[in-house]
Amino acid sequence: MTFSIVGFDPQTKELGVAVASKFLSVGAVVPFAKAGVGAIATQSWANLDYGKNGLEMLEKGLTPDEVLKELVQNDEKSGSRQVGIVDASGQSVSFTGEDCFDWAGGFAGENFAAQGNILVDKDTVEAMKSIFIQTEGSLAERLLAALNAGDIAGGDSRGKQSAALLIVKENGSYGGYNDRYIDLRVDDHEEPVQELARLLKLHRLYFEATLTEDVVGIEGELVEELQNLLYENGHLDRDLTEYDDLLDAVQSYHLIENFDERVQERGFIDLKVMEYMRIK
Repeated sequence: MTFSIVGFDPQTKELGVAVASKFLSVGAVVPFAKAGVGAIATQSWANLDYGKNGLEMLEKGLTPDEVLKELVQNDEKSGSRQVGIVDASGQSVSFTGEDCFDWAGGFAGENFAAQGNILVDKDTVEAMKSIFIQTEGSLAERLLAALNAGDIAGGDSRGKQSAALLIVKENGSYGGYNDRYIDLRVDDHEEPVQELARLLKLHRLYFEATLTEDVVGIEGELVEELQNLLYENGHLDRDLTEYDDLLDAVQSYHLIENFDERVQERGFIDLKVMEYMRIK
């Protein structure tokens, strides 16, 4: 009923899972991950203990193969389960029980594991594998590209409903409080994978750090443009015309519009925030 890909980026040490299914809110069931430990996708009559217990075993030093062996031998319904596991060194394994509904299968390679069940055919898994290997970019981009390729290749034979993307890294969350770097879910949608891609673009806008080349000084023609934009959207009173008034309004705009991660030194602004203001 589901297809997924689990991955590891040896450069950034990020771990993650991308998944899609004809199942309501698949992101609440399938993906599990812990920074520095591993990532797991548990599906097909999913046993959620595979996620929790699997990560605990990985953290204790077991390999993905050893974890899989422990999980299935202690589960009397293992024949109906499907799971993909990747650890924080890139070792991986994919398991498909003999009772999973066709088409069902998976493939494990260096830094990833791709699997699916109740698929149109094997092309979905083959496409995910190929695109993940070929694609450059962040782990999130590679996993989503692979998921999209699987969707195009056929995907779930019953149709589409939900999708999710989970990426973890040390102190990756908003404010750096935990490892949950990206946690996006599309619970019920006609084109869940495409909607997930849209959400990832928004995540980059709001939460990615500003690039050095995107920082510009608020001077020259930009002063008047910013004033007019802030007047129009109600973030600056037209009676306030001093330069310091403008800088105060720019600061407030960032916080009110959730651009906390893109706030710059006073007198400077992120070009991506400017682009957003121009089209908003």
